[in-house]
Amino acid sequence: MPDAPIADLIVTDALIVTADADFTVIEGAAVAVRDGRIAALGPAAEIGREASEVIDAGGAILMPGLVNSHCHAGDSLFRGLVEDLPLEPWLQTVWKAERAILNRDTVRLGATLGFAELLLSGVTSVMDMFWFPDQAVHAARDLGMRVATGGIFIDFPGVDHVTHDDRLRAAKAFFAEFDGAEDVFPTIMPHGSYTVGPDNLTSAKALAEEYGALFSTHAAETQAEQTDIANRYGRSVIRHLDHLGLLDARTVLAHCVWLDDEEVEILARTGATVSHNPVSNLKLASGIARIPDLLRAGARVTIGTDGAISGNDLDMWMALRLAATLHRGATRRADAVSTRQALAMVTREGAAALGALDRIGSLEPGKFADMILIDTSRVHATPIFDPMTHIVFSTAKSDVRDVFVSGRRVVKDGALTGIDIAETLARVRALTPEIAASIA
Repeated sequence: MPDAPIADLIVTDALIVTADADFTVIEGAAVAVRDGRIAALGPAAEIGREASEVIDAGGAILMPGLVNSHCHAGDSLFRGLVEDLPLEPWLQTVWKAERAILNRDTVRLGATLGFAELLLSGVTSVMDMFWFPDQAVHAARDLGMRVATGGIFIDFPGVDHVTHDDRLRAAKAFFAEFDGAEDVFPTIMPHGSYTVGPDNLTSAKALAEEYGALFSTHAAETQAEQTDIANRYGRSVIRHLDHLGLLDARTVLAHCVWLDDEEVEILARTGATVSHNPVSNLKLASGIARIPDLLRAGARVTIGTDGAISGNDLDMWMALRLAATLHRGATRRADAVSTRQALAMVTREGAAALGALDRIGSLEPGKFADMILIDTSRVHATPIFDPMTHIVFSTAKSDVRDVFVSGRRVVKDGALTGIDIAETLARVRALTPEIAASIA
């Protein structure tokens, strides 16, 4: 009887950008996958072709799947619905639409739409804050991607019409349902310090601590928010969160646009992650975050898309390019955010924010084979002198050819393999008139 293949999958003839600690790049390389994890990688001649399936990359870039550290995928249902408003009045209209349209079924529909967009563009893990988080998990599983999500906290009833105690119970039920799942990063998700009071924030954090979960909230997104929190509690947003004991290495703060020097140092000291959402911050006229100062202070910075309702798409490549260029223009320093720093934000730093750098975020033996193939045969990919520069400054979401999660090909030649997305699109189109009428 012949010996079994040494690997389940080998991707060969690839230009590998590992995103490991040294940002190793290997030309003419291959990755071998066994039981969903990377068994070996290196020069193709050393890896060989002994596997159940061999994919010839044809010189394409092979890199880790992207990590989106802040999203509201279900809000993809409302893409382009509320325009030309700053955050605070914009939110009031958004919430009106959500109250009219959202239920468990439509949340799953919207999550499927949003996650499909992310997966097709090479995002393999996403931190998603939205109503009915179990529906987000089901949508992510249908597609074959990982999701960080969990109990939502907000002091008013919300679209789910429940109390804070109900939210605590629902969060515990979520943790029980998905305990030990490799594709779910359990998270507690209060909306923000302006929509959740101190007592409810601290009880939500206590629950996160009890279950070893992540804790994520919006923070310091606008000047109006800073003024509101200072008037209520006598402290700025970050100082308020720090005073309540909410900031640590398992905390992910979305936006952090309006910070002073001391707040930058607080974030660095506590180990909290800042999820930078440049597209949303620009479109809502919220401002430009102090990313170079945060990096210089040693704070962890990652990248998110926010929801398609605020940025109109879920394009991590646009967010990546803005993160790498916007701050150069704002500071007039060409080294304000380096290419390597930007690439780390969407790979290894994103994984670290999820407490999962030991499993995802780079291509290294022992980690999950979450990886993407980027087509390098196109006009804008010729020539390539440095693949990391090409990734950060030239790559578009349409360049993503194949996507693998735990070695399973969930996108093949630019098409989803897990679901027929046409059914989802038809359902969303049928719902569109009702969505439009929701804010009339």
